[in-house]
Amino acid sequence: MGIPADYEDRVYAGVLGKIIGVYVGRPVEQWSHQAIMERVGPVNYYCHEQLGKQLVVPDDDISGTFTFLRALPDHGNTLDLTPGQVGETWLNYIIERRTILWWGGMGASTEHTAFLRLKAGVAPPASGSAETNCRVVAEQIGAQIFTDGWGMVSPGDPEQAADLARRAACVSHDGEAIHGAQVVAALVAQAFVERDTSRLLDTAVAQVPADCTIARVVADVRKWREKDDDWLATRQRMDDVYGYAKYGGGCHIVPNHAVIILALTYAGDDFQRALMIGTTAGWDTDCNVGNIGCIMGVKLGLEGINAGPDWRGPVADRLYLPSADGGRVVTDAVREADEVVRIGRALAGEPAEPPKDRARCHFERPGSVQGFVPEDSPECRGVAAVENVAGHSEQGERSLAVHYRGVAPGRSARVATATFLSPDRLQTHGGYGLMASPALCPGQTVRARVRLADDASGPVECSLYVRFYGAEDRLAMLRGETVELAPGAAHVFQWRAQAPQGRPVAEVGVEVASAARADGTLYLDWLDWSGAPEVLLAPPDGDGVAWQRAWVDAVDRAGCGSAPEVYRLVQNRGRGLLIQGTREWAGYQATVEVNAHMADAVGLAVHVQGLRRYYALLLRRGGRAELVRFLGGEETVLASVELDWQLDETHTLSLSALDGMLTGTINGATELAAEDAALTSGAVALVCEGGRAQFGAVAVAAC
Repeated sequence: MGIPADYEDRVYAGVLGKIIGVYVGRPVEQWSHQAIMERVGPVNYYCHEQLGKQLVVPDDDISGTFTFLRALPDHGNTLDLTPGQVGETWLNYIIERRTILWWGGMGASTEHTAFLRLKAGVAPPASGSAETNCRVVAEQIGAQIFTDGWGMVSPGDPEQAADLARRAACVSHDGEAIHGAQVVAALVAQAFVERDTSRLLDTAVAQVPADCTIARVVADVRKWREKDDDWLATRQRMDDVYGYAKYGGGCHIVPNHAVIILALTYAGDDFQRALMIGTTAGWDTDCNVGNIGCIMGVKLGLEGINAGPDWRGPVADRLYLPSADGGRVVTDAVREADEVVRIGRALAGEPAEPPKDRARCHFERPGSVQGFVPEDSPECRGVAAVENVAGHSEQGERSLAVHYRGVAPGRSARVATATFLSPDRLQTHGGYGLMASPALCPGQTVRARVRLADDASGPVECSLYVRFYGAEDRLAMLRGETVELAPGAAHVFQWRAQAPQGRPVAEVGVEVASAARADGTLYLDWLDWSGAPEVLLAPPDGDGVAWQRAWVDAVDRAGCGSAPEVYRLVQNRGRGLLIQGTREWAGYQATVEVNAHMADAVGLAVHVQGLRRYYALLLRRGGRAELVRFLGGEETVLASVELDWQLDETHTLSLSALDGMLTGTINGATELAAEDAALTSGAVALVCEGGRAQFGAVAVAAC
């Protein structure tokens, strides 16, 4: 049918609906309907504060959905995507027992079970089949909670969405779990072109066998809805026929799929009512309401979300995607929607046109703030507010309005977006895991365009700034150049960001200051950063743990100390990586001193895009050095040399990647070089295989 004219905004609405639904349902996850009614009542809005919980949280529903979708761009954005390639995507981005999945153990967690199968070499679909894992395990809910993305990249094409969903779902699930995932993916896809709930359901259920249980669930709920005209009565019928007492395991697909159909059939075009029914009905609330929110978001668009209470303000577009791609963990709904759009357009053979020259923060989606919130420090509290508005953009149609009132000496307006974990997250290790790397590093160039409103009360001083983790992990501030702006004036900032050694950048933002009282509006057109970092990844002067949390830990045991053993890695079996940086790093060189105390191989990796996509310079036990590429589950030796090295010796490794040319040196003398352009950018990593190794500080600089 071609890409809809409003595709970008509808995808954004779908992403927002997904994360809002998860945040609404998460505080009462796995509660019974009765418990919810007794303790909370009908859930018409966020209830996290009432239950003493956080709103924006890492969750497998969100991280799995948007991480597993990367199977498409990582494998060429082709409709020939195979289950094996989706399984490879699992192995590349999932850090065992730490990210994305619920790690409940073999036979208890379906996804953990499938991951262990994949790791042991069991290929899909056997990795998720009922024959391998038993039917109860294979028919839990996981495939459905990860399925929305396949619908969003298939606008108006439910057959394609269901087909992609089947290929992805069979990695970990089988039977009715696959059918449920296909129906939800088809609902999302068809919602781009159809608003009538009855016709939506007809189209979606046609994608699965007519005699399957999921098809029967859909038919029964629709029939009961017509008889009852009361969602509570229909919910009781569902519990009697399809409830948890009828289906085994911790979280079976059938009861929870019924909740989705219940909410859709009773909500009509009411986003809030759909989320209320899905949450108040109980069972796996974050999963179900995440799916419901995505379907309704795509179907109704941003107007449908905005029609009820303020769902968007408290969220401010924020979400987490914890995985081995640490620089993508702290992200926002606009950025993830942009990625979905790029994939969807590629599958349709249409070019993507990223707003404002691919600026990371472009504010082109109505109402978007991309994580920008006013600073709440004593000198800034109550001074600023943010609002997405039409106009005031040089290349686009919208901008972020920073409204300020009462700016004066000692009272500044500051708004910023997170680039790393917030202070309250530094000590958080539980749940679904929240490891991350800073998205912005010293040495990178931050650029932004601002314009002061014509009706501002007078000139102001404006600057870019970062806040970084200082002493005792308290946030400290560094400003770039300060520019005086007169009303109606515009300026493009270009600033090479800085921070002290070992002090990760937590936020980047814009400040408005004045020597006399000032009121008005500053428009932020766009903000972006790029370039190779210039940074020494080493302990800071003073205490704090932020510098350690900046590493994505994919080794069995990692310790951080001081020179010469800044990093100690222990990997019991196989290969482990300690990763820092972002997928966008390119044209850089990394250098480190390494001592293989007792290890089969040690090394340094660049252009790291997960656990199974990188280049590495390795010292192998037995007297050999190799320059390798790991991609698609296979390691290719690009260059090698015999080298007389011994355990417990210290060697300096350096590896650069620039324009498809890889150059590695050992102790400044032995050189290995190769041309390979399969991976054009990525993070840096320390590599330890089968033993213990120590590493010094890691220097990263532009080539």
